[in-house]
Amino acid sequence: MLKVKAKVPGYGEFIWPTVVAFRELGGSADKQQLLDKIAELMGLSEDVMTELHHNGPASEVAYRVAWVQTWLKHAGILENPKRGVWVLTLIGRAVSKEEAESVAPNKKRVATKGKDASQAEAEITPPLVIPVDEAEWQTDVLDTIKNMNPAAFERLAKRLLLELGFSKVTVTGGSGDGGIDAVGTVTVNSVLTFKVVVQCKRYRDTVGAGDLRNFRGAMQGRTDKALFITTGSFTRGAIDEATRDGVPEIDLISGEDLTGILKELKLGVKTEMVEKVSVVKEFFADI
Repeated sequence: MLKVKAKVPGYGEFIWPTVVAFRELGGSADKQQLLDKIAELMGLSEDVMTELHHNGPASEVAYRVAWVQTWLKHAGILENPKRGVWVLTLIGRAVSKEEAESVAPNKKRVATKGKDASQAEAEITPPLVIPVDEAEWQTDVLDTIKNMNPAAFERLAKRLLLELGFSKVTVTGGSGDGGIDAVGTVTVNSVLTFKVVVQCKRYRDTVGAGDLRNFRGAMQGRTDKALFITTGSFTRGAIDEATRDGVPEIDLISGEDLTGILKELKLGVKTEMVEKVSVVKEFFADI
């Protein structure tokens, strides 16, 4: 049976909830905190929150919120001091709903506090165009991984864990071991060592709370440290289960996270910089 797509709010509908979310979270938040707060403020269902953008890896909500954050940054309402960090500015703390929502493409910018009308007029957002899908390469990476043969996928999993700083990595192979696909050791400050059990799943859809409960059952009696890696995404229930009080926490790496890690480690992902050539006219004038 075909899955019916959930109705995701339009881009513009996320603008004010994003500002309010930052305010309620103390002016800064990580990605998951922000999405959780927006879902709470807008009353978004699990189906809406897990609806993938095209074939993933990001959810449609996360994709739209990311564009909203970019619009708010251009308006001086948010700032992005370093990768993964977003902060509400002084303007953002005082901005009104009307001022914030005017950052949407095709809307005339309303002057925000700290900017005069002439500045706002000069900053009118250009007409909306369909954005280049920045997740295209991520989807390509995940599709490639999903189509690898089992032996190659095992080698990739081991290489990834070694690159992440694990040692003594053992991959259990096709037999599995009660849901455990790999075991490794992590050393902290050259003193403390922890045994970590890992599950790597090539899912096309979401990982639910039941998957996390089964994995936790498999790790009991072996170690208190566990990592679940998937090429898919995690439901809200799965995230809650991973951090539930009274039981060992399970760290999660979603498909979107995985592509970012592979990019950073330069494992199968190459970043090319386009050369830009310009003429330094002052040089010729001073000859």
